[in-house]
Amino acid sequence: MLRHPDGSSFRFDPGALCLELLPTGGPGRLSHFEVLHEPADLMRWAAESRLPDGLGARTGSGPAPALVVSAAEVADARALRDALWRLAEAHVQGTPPLPDDLATLNDAAAHPPLAARLTAGGDRAWASGGTGAGLLSTVARDAIDLFTGAYAHRIRTCGAHDCRLLFVDTSRPGRRRWCSMERCGNRHKVRAHRARLTATGQAAPP
Repeated sequence: MLRHPDGSSFRFDPGALCLELLPTGGPGRLSHFEVLHEPADLMRWAAESRLPDGLGARTGSGPAPALVVSAAEVADARALRDALWRLAEAHVQGTPPLPDDLATLNDAAAHPPLAARLTAGGDRAWASGGTGAGLLSTVARDAIDLFTGAYAHRIRTCGAHDCRLLFVDTSRPGRRRWCSMERCGNRHKVRAHRARLTATGQAAPP
């Protein structure tokens, strides 16, 4: 569920872990949407992401948390996210990536990623002691896989003129146009309906 600063929320599946990080803020005017201010914010994002369960912080006398994040790693997360915005948009537009953004991505990917483990119950979990650097490495490696993988040509920007959200279309037909049918897709249908009514001389509903 993606939450807008105006208080609204809607379902948004970008199709890849790395693209899930983008709506947390971004460069330039996208800084208006910034939500990564402190370690708890990045840990919350990880717990709500498409990564398997088990990354949320634990309190009390229970097991050690699966993820520990420092303030410096939050700054690194914002830098990686901003680089991913520019890299993804350049990819969609067919323009060369900026060298600094490539360096940011590759430097993050060079760290050891989060370590998965198998539990006695046959479930997948995360080894305790994971760091923010490990989380960002996992995100960066996912981005490299996306940009070089079978769906690289399906990375798209939402078709709405006032929406910059990026997603990868993993559907079989490959005809996804909107970040969310619940939001931009529905708004397009309403506008198209009103345009048809206007063209036929009928009054559009308020």
